[in-house]
Amino acid sequence: MIPTTSLIAFVLVALPIILIPGPSVLFLIGRSLSLGKLGGIISSLGNATGGVVLVVGVAFGVGSIIAQSVIAFTVVKYLGAAYLIYLGVQAIRHRNAHATSDAAVPKILSRWRIFSQGFIVGITNPKATVFFVAVLPQFVSFGAISVQLQLLALGMLFMAIAVVSDTAWALAAGFARDWFASSPHRITKLSAVGGVALIGLGIGSLFIPHAKR
Repeated sequence: MIPTTSLIAFVLVALPIILIPGPSVLFLIGRSLSLGKLGGIISSLGNATGGVVLVVGVAFGVGSIIAQSVIAFTVVKYLGAAYLIYLGVQAIRHRNAHATSDAAVPKILSRWRIFSQGFIVGITNPKATVFFVAVLPQFVSFGAISVQLQLLALGMLFMAIAVVSDTAWALAAGFARDWFASSPHRITKLSAVGGVALIGLGIGSLFIPHAKR
């Protein structure tokens, strides 16, 4: 069992990191602006699932390899950036089709496709990998249960808090989109703004530095 003091300390560190808008939040806001609340929520769940895979990878050593290898880190970074830019371009290209209600979102993009897109963004987030590798071990107690289980538990706790926060951001952006939805012309522009935000996020992620422990 992880000591209570370690859990409290970890939550105190994790909360500000999660609550302050970062790449994941910007991604979800962009998706909600383009696809509405339902699209944002499904993207949030996909993104979180990708994060869970990263947590498992870090717990069993894969994350350390990526974080410590410049080549591996760079490959993941560029793949993730390219995919974000692709999603942004798609949002702009299909902005007229996105001028619909949330109920019509599955007809434009299947729920599974939206989920898988969020998953890819989550699992190709090198910044998250570096965070998990650098931060999670600091709260591990070597006198408690196995290190791997502690890393998994801490990572899952982080992701659980992140899902609640990210979903709230996605809903807020979705409600803002609904407010614009009274005018198809305005919602078309808003969808394009969401696409531009994703492209900007993809370009910005290229400048994430490689950090060693």
